[in-house]
Amino acid sequence: MKVSYKKLWKLLIDRDMSRTELRLRAGISSVSLAKLGKNEGVTTNVLVKICSALDCNIGDIMDVVPERGKYEKK
Repeated sequence: MKVSYKKLWKLLIDRDMSRTELRLRAGISSVSLAKLGKNEGVTTNVLVKICSALDCNIGDIMDVVPERGKYEKK
């Protein structure tokens, strides 16, 4: 399964917040922010810090995307 952080980027746009501002408010590293930008996995701790900084839930910033065809009946 893959993850998508499109919801996070939309939320930042809606709140007129830059990625750098998010990084500083949440106290996450630039490496973690880069992973988010590439839709790569990050630790739950990073996600919790972001949710705390944005006052939201994990479902508000990410989606789990099933791999196409993996769970389809044959």
